[in-house]
Amino acid sequence: MRKKPRRELSSLSLSFLDAVTCGFGAIILLLVIAKIFEPIRLEESDDELDGLIALYEEEIFDILGEVDQVRRQQLSTENDIEVEEETIVALERELTRIRAAYQNEQTETEISEQLAGQLATAKQSLTEEMERLLGENRPRPEDYKVGGIPVDSEYIIFVIDTSGSMKRYEWDRVQQQIRETLEVYPTVKGIQVLNDEGNHMFLSYRGEWMPDTPVRREAILDALSNWDAFSNSSPRRGILEAINLYYDPTKKISLYVYSDDLSTGSINAIVREIDARNQANTEGDRLVRIHAVAFPVYWDVTGAMGTGGDYATLMRILCQRNGGTFVALPSRSSR
Repeated sequence: MRKKPRRELSSLSLSFLDAVTCGFGAIILLLVIAKIFEPIRLEESDDELDGLIALYEEEIFDILGEVDQVRRQQLSTENDIEVEEETIVALERELTRIRAAYQNEQTETEISEQLAGQLATAKQSLTEEMERLLGENRPRPEDYKVGGIPVDSEYIIFVIDTSGSMKRYEWDRVQQQIRETLEVYPTVKGIQVLNDEGNHMFLSYRGEWMPDTPVRREAILDALSNWDAFSNSSPRRGILEAINLYYDPTKKISLYVYSDDLSTGSINAIVREIDARNQANTEGDRLVRIHAVAFPVYWDVTGAMGTGGDYATLMRILCQRNGGTFVALPSRSSR
């Protein structure tokens, strides 16, 4: 049997196979190379992410720090605002007090001018018959100031009601009256301050006169602003204590009583007791001259005189019998 002859491969077919084989080889080589360098690229990528995370964390910490600082500044600002608001409130209260004091002073000045006019009119209206009847007992004009209060004493004593009603409603006017009374006496030889219970403002000076100096006067006014002594609103004990401790026949003494009430005691009994203690000398003058100022607290609060009227009655009698002057201050509601 005859064999078929082998077909010869052409050179073109061999060249095509070589090219295909080389192409597959190149692809395989590229894949191998890519696999070798992939871990390096991943490692570099992780390092970059770690750096970014650290950077972001640092920025977050910086932002948190700034937030804390802003919060602290906010709290400080809020505290400053509260302090400023309290300061504003305090200044408003002080302004109100100053305005009230100014108005009171203006009104007191008007009243003083009216009293001065009335006093001048009264002096002019004295007839020869009046002067004859008064004779040598007529007080000298130079012994009086506005309102008719004698200022010829060398020693002065203040007896002040420190009760709740006085402290609450009239303490500003009490301080004003004390200051004005001290101004009426430019210089004296001695001063004392008691409350209506007979308790001394300065215990170290009990039984002796305080020297009259500008520093001592300011100390009295300063202590008066915060003086908180017990009181039963009756001037009896304070007047008697002052007479017992400080009477001296060689001294001219004036006693000033400041109160609004007579809560205890009988008017007649108190008058008799003080008459017995504050007896007249051979010339008919009392040992201690007694003046009084009445504060209309009950009238301002209740619209009625009440026991405030008893105090006014008592002090009118005592002032008349002991060579002094009684002054009733005007109601706040009428000012």
